[in-house]
Amino acid sequence: MSASEQSPRHSKARTMQHASTFDLSSDMLNLSLAANSQDPDEPILEFSLACSELITPSLDRKPNSFVSVSVTTPPQAFWTKHVQTEIIEGTSNPIFLSSVAFFQDSLINQMTQMKLSVYDVKDRSQGTMYLLGSATYVVKDLLKEKNHRLHLMLRSAENERVGNITVIAWQMEDKVEDKIPVSRSPDTINGRTVLPVDESLTESLTFRSRHSSLKKDALLKSVFGGVICRMYRFPTTDGNHLRILEQMAESMLSLHVPRQFVKLVIEEDAARICELDDLGELSPCWENLRRQIVTQYQTLIINYQENLTELHQYKGPSFKASSLKAEKKLEFVPTNLHIQRMRVQDESGADQTYDIITIGAPAAHCQAFKTGGLRKLLVKFVEAKKNVYEEGCSSSSSQSIVYIPQDIVRAKEIIASINTLKTQVSYYAERLSRTAKERSANGLERTLAILADKTRQLVTVCDCKLLANAVEALNAARPNYIASKSSPSGETDQVMLRNDQDTLMAKWTGRNSRSSLHISWHEEEWEKVWLNVDKSLDCIIQRVDKLLQKERLRSESSEDVFHCDTASASKKDCHSTPEEPSEGEWSEALYPLLMTLTDCVAMMSDKAKKAMVFLLMQDSAPTIAMDLTIQHRRDVVFCQTLTALICGFIIKLRNCLRDDGYLRQLYTIGLLAQFEGLLSTYGEELAMLEDMSTGISDLRNVTFKVIQAMSTSSVDMLPVITGN
Repeated sequence: MSASEQSPRHSKARTMQHASTFDLSSDMLNLSLAANSQDPDEPILEFSLACSELITPSLDRKPNSFVSVSVTTPPQAFWTKHVQTEIIEGTSNPIFLSSVAFFQDSLINQMTQMKLSVYDVKDRSQGTMYLLGSATYVVKDLLKEKNHRLHLMLRSAENERVGNITVIAWQMEDKVEDKIPVSRSPDTINGRTVLPVDESLTESLTFRSRHSSLKKDALLKSVFGGVICRMYRFPTTDGNHLRILEQMAESMLSLHVPRQFVKLVIEEDAARICELDDLGELSPCWENLRRQIVTQYQTLIINYQENLTELHQYKGPSFKASSLKAEKKLEFVPTNLHIQRMRVQDESGADQTYDIITIGAPAAHCQAFKTGGLRKLLVKFVEAKKNVYEEGCSSSSSQSIVYIPQDIVRAKEIIASINTLKTQVSYYAERLSRTAKERSANGLERTLAILADKTRQLVTVCDCKLLANAVEALNAARPNYIASKSSPSGETDQVMLRNDQDTLMAKWTGRNSRSSLHISWHEEEWEKVWLNVDKSLDCIIQRVDKLLQKERLRSESSEDVFHCDTASASKKDCHSTPEEPSEGEWSEALYPLLMTLTDCVAMMSDKAKKAMVFLLMQDSAPTIAMDLTIQHRRDVVFCQTLTALICGFIIKLRNCLRDDGYLRQLYTIGLLAQFEGLLSTYGEELAMLEDMSTGISDLRNVTFKVIQAMSTSSVDMLPVITGN
């Protein structure tokens, strides 16, 4: 059953199963077949099967057999299939490696009947098979037998003997004496304070240190569901057995992560449109270009919104089968994503767990592979940008600005820095105002130092030639823009810069050529903008110094008065008292200066950001359609890859919650994620590999932040995705 299909009715059923399990365990304890109370993955009953002397209708052919196990518990009047073994070919005496296990949520008791049906598979490719024979027994009979073995005769539908089957129940004693008692987590470890751990996460250290149950653990249960269990017994060379517990579970994150991711992408693209609209009024040539870019983004947003609507309306299982890999409405959902856990135990009690996240190679199947995968598309995109750059440089008649790739990278860095530093400056300005109200001298000095540092960082970012040129380019793109400056070559030469309605750049008119004109007045105008910020900061620093100096003088005067009063209260020169500071004096003195700084920072940041957005608009315009097509494919692949990474991180972190070495690795080195693929380099599989490799490379921008959950409910345990 998938996670999305678990209704309250099913939850109630599981509660009833759990209650009946305790009754069964107490009965079986006397028979030395009780489940391990410390291990929720331990079966309450496990047995292996072996057949002998199987007879087929054609004597010249040996059977390809498997056993199907069905159960019924009175008063239930019908059989329910529980499990079947693997197929063993070409022998009349098969010994099956897969064992039959009943776990703590199974509705069985001592009166439960087992039906063992042996089938002969004639053709595996076509699934042709027939029933050889069957045998039944009651669980109580198996448990009462010495050595817990039953030898049963297989009979056909005609009641003829067709062979024998042996049932061997495995010993599962709860070795209480070997368990380590649970102790409360200490408040400090090696001098470091640790958060208290929820009691549901602190079961037996012997068991917990190895793995956490997919079925019972609060965190894993919120992420994984539909757990399927199989058990095997492999003989070893020393005559013992290895017991293998194999579990497979689908993940709720298959839908949870894409829903969050697509929503973030929509918000990011909508923000880009807002940035373009915020550029204000542009001349017709630039306005047409902006509309083309905005239209491309709007088309992509509509597609993403349709995907998001489909994801929220989807009511099917959280597991996306490979048959749905090209389904448009599920393109962001990873294919075949599940966790595969293998737990290996030997006779000595050694226990090792191996967790692997399995996923179909992340690829944009719905967009097909005719033009190749992401790596090939990205190479084509770089070549297209290079051609645009070369054409712009070689065209002597073109007046368009051509930016080198380093300029584009720098522009994006400037935008990110401005967004961060502007927020920080506003925050510390508000904090300085609060500190002034509290009249905290130490707090005022500390906060002012941080505010000055952040403001100067912002000024440094804005004090660059690229930004100054971009500001002027945006000004020149305004309608009816006219800039005049006396040419240094002569008093009568006047050079005019005005917008041409037919080209994307302003043209120079006058006697002088553009190259002969030496204008730096626009850079001077931009310099005035960020110098205003610097001067505003200096005013605040000087005012704070005066306030603190006045406070120190007031404190010294108070001490002098105190000493004078102590020596002689009758002296006239000691009767004067220091002037009491008025309430809100510091706040009133700093408030207008802080408002001026905040306004100057906002104006500078706004101008700088718009200039950089305009620069990026010029760069992206020639290849915007190709750019967004690749970005769509990249988003699809990245979302699939990210979902698998989050699943792997959650289960690894849960299993290593008490491993100091691993936790130390996380915060000192980071997370190591290993990906292995089974794709070839032929045909479409090569394009899938290109998609997959790019998606994995994009994970380098992913960071994890682990916080304490508000509760153990599934909603609070699910991961939250932020960022861009």
